[in-house]
Amino acid sequence: MAGHSKWSNIKHRKEKTDAQKGKLFTKLGREIAIAVKSGGPDPVSNSRLRDVIAKAKANNMPNDSIARSIKKAAGDNDGANYEAITYEGYGPSGVAVIVEALTDNRNRTAGDVRHFFDKFGGNMGTTGCVSFMFDKKGQIIIEKKPGMNEDDIMIAALDAGASDFFAEDEYFEIITDPDDFTSVREALEKEGYEFVSAEVTMIPQTYVKLTDPEAIENMEKLIDRLEDHDDVQNIYHNWEQD
Repeated sequence: MAGHSKWSNIKHRKEKTDAQKGKLFTKLGREIAIAVKSGGPDPVSNSRLRDVIAKAKANNMPNDSIARSIKKAAGDNDGANYEAITYEGYGPSGVAVIVEALTDNRNRTAGDVRHFFDKFGGNMGTTGCVSFMFDKKGQIIIEKKPGMNEDDIMIAALDAGASDFFAEDEYFEIITDPDDFTSVREALEKEGYEFVSAEVTMIPQTYVKLTDPEAIENMEKLIDRLEDHDDVQNIYHNWEQD
């Protein structure tokens, strides 16, 4: 059974992005552009684009902004060529950190990411140094609301091909193999479910609890600086936030 996410971490991520919607939407627009360039502007025939659109909607990106991003990418033949790069390392007290970036200048991005790790009590490592501590999985989060039937959601998810289902106090978490994510997400969408989060992600197998105030402060600063960087798309870590 795969590890699963902590609701506290999910809420922290949502609260953080709610405070930085403009930058988040810019980054989602870049993901949309990459998906359009790789498979075309029609989400019907481009499953990667469908998944990015679902992620954008889960993050409350307006439909007209999504449509503009698709239209712009479809007509942009001279845009920058972005390269997907993943960095791995350790934050304070050995917290495992994975950073996914889209960059048109790998030297600039690598230098900036390394600087953040060094400045806030961590160190950037080599490829594979922490990714073995995570499972790459499709993940769908549905917040519990009055009237929801746990059995109905679980049956719908498992029938669609989900590999795991967790019912927690405040949310339902559906886990899929990455290849099954699109079909499971679309099946649940057709049933009318709305998602707090819907994406292929890296889920920690175990979590680290920080107790030292300085380590906590440095970890918060490391995440903030990485999130604020224009090239950084996603940050995964195994720090269990309160």
